Amino acid sequence: IDFHVHAFADSIAARAMEKLSNTAKIIPHTDGTVADTVKKQKEWGIDLGVLLPIATKPSQQNTINNWAAELGRNFEEIIPFGSVHPYAEDALEELERIKALGLKGVKLHPDYQGFFIDDPKAFRIYEKCAELSLPVVFHAGFDAVSPDVIHALPKASLNAHRAVPQMTMILAHMGGARCWDDVEQFLVGEDIYFDISFTAGEISSEQAKRIIKNHGADKILFASDCPW
Repeated sequence: IDFHVHAFADSIAARAMEKLSNTAKIIPHTDGTVADTVKKQKEWGIDLGVLLPIATKPSQQNTINNWAAELGRNFEEIIPFGSVHPYAEDALEELERIKALGLKGVKLHPDYQGFFIDDPKAFRIYEKCAELSLPVVFHAGFDAVSPDVIHALPKASLNAHRAVPQMTMILAHMGGARCWDDVEQFLVGEDIYFDISFTAGEISSEQAKRIIKNHGADKILFASDCPW
């Protein structure tokens, strides 16, 4: 199971891939469509991919979650998550709908969505996800879209976890991309999951091994950040 996969609706995939590739200055490994993603997963020996859409503005919530639910019905190789925008007025109602649609969790991206992970205004989202037993995957650490402001630093992620400890928190990129010294200081040993997406070539082997050993391999999720 690849716990961190991205793809887009066929109508916008080419546009989205070009924009994101240019922003991150990286060559993708799929064309961004779900069909190509599933095809590549099979080639790479991946049975299931957890698809993580992002509602970058409140008006996208409904459309994105409907699309994710449709994918779940049409592709047995995909485990779809949903997304809400933390500042959307109807975010709590949309979380109820995510659960009713059969989506398996929620993806939040503090940099793309413009909020800090420990902003108390977001805690109602975390509490509702915990109530609905929806795990939450957060982008954590550096992102090229916001190079000067990191919205989910390890200490802030710890603040959010301690504010709503009943939420199942999954921090992508080994707890915080390019912030791994702070991950070791603030997050290792906490009841939080890390995924390893986009860490190969970014983190040293020694530090990665140390984090996995000290945090506990049972709280580490295999993930790629496909197509990146």
